Amino acid sequence: MPRIVVSAKAIFDGFTTHSNAQLIINDNIVERIEPQSSSSAEVDYQIDGLITPGFIDLQVNGGGGALLNNQPTISGVKTMLAAHQLFGTTGMLPTLITDTLSVMNQAADAIAGAIEEGVSGILGIHFEGPNLSIAKKGAHSSQYIRKISEAEWRILSRRDIGIIAVTVAPENIDVNDIERLVAMGVKVFLGHSNADFATAQAAIDAGATGFTHLFNAMSPMTGREPGMVGAAFKNDHAVCGLIVDGHHVDYQSCQIALKTKQKGTVFLVTDAMSVVGTDIERFDFFDREIIRTGTKLNSTTGELAGSALDMASAVKNAHTHLNISLEEAIRMASLYPAKYLGIDTSAGHLKANALANFVVLNEQVSVTQTWVNGKKL
Repeated sequence: MPRIVVSAKAIFDGFTTHSNAQLIINDNIVERIEPQSSSSAEVDYQIDGLITPGFIDLQVNGGGGALLNNQPTISGVKTMLAAHQLFGTTGMLPTLITDTLSVMNQAADAIAGAIEEGVSGILGIHFEGPNLSIAKKGAHSSQYIRKISEAEWRILSRRDIGIIAVTVAPENIDVNDIERLVAMGVKVFLGHSNADFATAQAAIDAGATGFTHLFNAMSPMTGREPGMVGAAFKNDHAVCGLIVDGHHVDYQSCQIALKTKQKGTVFLVTDAMSVVGTDIERFDFFDREIIRTGTKLNSTTGELAGSALDMASAVKNAHTHLNISLEEAIRMASLYPAKYLGIDTSAGHLKANALANFVVLNEQVSVTQTWVNGKKL
C-alpha cells in the first residue's frame, strides 16, 4: 500500500493532541505525526475534524440486525463489525450471551473463520456465561446457566479464536478452575454474581482480572458487606467495563467509580445488541422479546437487556456527564482496553508503528469517518 498523508485540524494520538498536524501512514502502519506542511509529501486527505485512535469494545453482543447468539456465523460477525465501525469501533470481542453448547461451538467457529479470512477488527471472543448466578442472571436465560464442563473446556482451549474472555460468577466456579483458565491465557471477568466480598476476592487472588459491566448484575457494596462492587473498588489492578448510557448506571455512580479506581482501569463497553446501526424496535430473544424505547432496551420480562449504545455515544456521554476531558473519554474507549488485552504496541493509540486504525470526530463527537488499516471505510 502506498504512503498516505492525512492532514487534520487536530490529531489526538492517545497521549497528546497535535494541532494542525498530519498523519503519515506507510504500509497500513503509522509512521509519524508531524506539523502540517513539514513534509515534502503531498497531502492525500484533508480532514475537517479531530482524528483519534479507533475504539475497542470488549463486550458487544450484536449490531446491524445481527445478534451473535442468533447468527453465530462468519456473516453475522461481519455484520456486527460493520455496524459498529460506523461508530468508530475498529476492534471488538463479539460477545456470546449464555446459550447452549452447540451455539457456543458455532460462535467459536465463526470467530475462527473470520480471523482466518483476515477480517480486521475481530480480536477474539467474549463468552458471557454460562457459569453465572441465577440470582443475578439479568436477561440471561436460567435454563442455560450451568457449571463448566469438559466440552466447554475444549472450546476455551482453542488457539484459533484469538483473545478469549469469559465472564463467570465466582460462586458458580471453583477457584482451581479460575486458575486453570488464567494459565490458559483466558481473560477472566467476574459478573452476573451475587457473591460476597470474600468469594469475589478469592477469585481475584486466583487470577481473575476484570469485572463485567460494573454495578450491573452484581452484589452491591454496603457498610457490612462490600460485595462484588467493593471487591472491584478495593483491587487496584482489577479492570472494570462500564456502560455509560444513562440507563445501566447513574452518572454519579460512574463518577464515583472513576474517582475510586486507578486511572486506566475503567474502560467503556457498549453491551450492544442487534439494534445498533438499525431502526429495529423489537426482536426475538430466546423465549422473550426485547423492546427498544429510545436508547433503552428492556426484555418483555422487565429487565434491562443489553443496550442500544454505540461507542461514539459512550465517549460523548462520558465526556459530557462524567466530568472528564474528551481525551480521557477517548482513552477509555481505546488505549485502556488495548492495554488490558495486551495489544497496545499496535492498537489503542496512533504513535509510530501502530496500525492505522482511526476515527474522525466532529464537534458534536459524532463519527464522520472510520479508517481501518490505513483505508477509509
